[in-house]
Amino acid sequence: MKVALVHDHLVQFGGAERVLSAMHSMYPQAPIYTLLYDKRRFGDMFPEQLVRPSFLQTIPLFRSRPKWLLPLMPTATESHHLGKFDVVLSSSSAFAKGIITGSEGLHICYLHTPTRYLWSDTHEYIDGLRVPRPIKLMLPHLLSYLRHWDYQAAQRVHYFIANSETVRRRIKTYYGRESIVLHPPVDVDQFSVSDTQKSYYLIGGRLVPYKRYDIVIKAFNKIGKPLKIFGSGPEEAALKKLAGPTIEFLGQVSDSYRSKLFEEAIAFLHPHVEDFGITPVESMAAGRPVIAFRKGGATETIIDGKTGRFFDHQSWEEIADTVLHFKPDEYDPTFIRRHAESFAAPIFYERLASIVEELYAAHKQDTLL
Repeated sequence: MKVALVHDHLVQFGGAERVLSAMHSMYPQAPIYTLLYDKRRFGDMFPEQLVRPSFLQTIPLFRSRPKWLLPLMPTATESHHLGKFDVVLSSSSAFAKGIITGSEGLHICYLHTPTRYLWSDTHEYIDGLRVPRPIKLMLPHLLSYLRHWDYQAAQRVHYFIANSETVRRRIKTYYGRESIVLHPPVDVDQFSVSDTQKSYYLIGGRLVPYKRYDIVIKAFNKIGKPLKIFGSGPEEAALKKLAGPTIEFLGQVSDSYRSKLFEEAIAFLHPHVEDFGITPVESMAAGRPVIAFRKGGATETIIDGKTGRFFDHQSWEEIADTVLHFKPDEYDPTFIRRHAESFAAPIFYERLASIVEELYAAHKQDTLL
């Protein structure tokens, strides 16, 4: 079985790239096709000789303004030559689902979400862009074209795997397709339960608007409790201006220090909607509960009252009230850790390998008829 891997683009590291890394460990000889590849961000994670970027890589804009290449991305995706592969396994939240296989090739798409800025978050995406007014006026027409292409691309996929029930419902709503649910892998072995618990709460990841760090900061400004924030991103400067004296920004941290932060925190804050959400599971792998907004993937990973506590409105007032009434002694770190282990990477590897083998066998049978 000759396998190829496809990913939207390799220009930043996040949850989707962790999934691609897991796929690469399962199929280490498979070439990796992508729109753009920034080796500086990934080091030796993927062997350079296996990475096959599209023609967009030759356009100098890709490093400074990759969004300007948006209109060319459908064509670039379809330019990947994949006719010689038996199975194409794509990891996508945007364009990779639109690859074209050979007439007998099987395309299985692990979908992190239907493209957010084309479907669920279109209006928020346009409103939040800081671009000249003429471009903003033209953008809905471009997005309408891309939305049409995206829908047609989704019909070419033979089988979808959704990373959560939340995403399974979106795939049905926007593409009219069924899917298998397989939660992404979490490296739970990177974390352990600590006997030391310090006095701070924790939040972190990419500092971007939709993650709602702003309302968490406002809440902690009001209640005066310590909050540590790890990670960086475009909202960092604005969030620092908003933060009071009990809030500490740590920037990018090493994996070992990050694990320690989780292990010694009172609880981890998760105030936004994620398709799945790996960081809450990482907190639980460290035996620490999660205070989360009751929506999206968090509702599939957190057991209310056992591994965390939900709040129902995205407001600083409700977060402040939840934290003030939060009782960490009511949570059993051993139980929380055991629950997190159900999302461990080996479970993902085993299930994905089984899904690929079963679907390939069925597909091969169909092509013989």
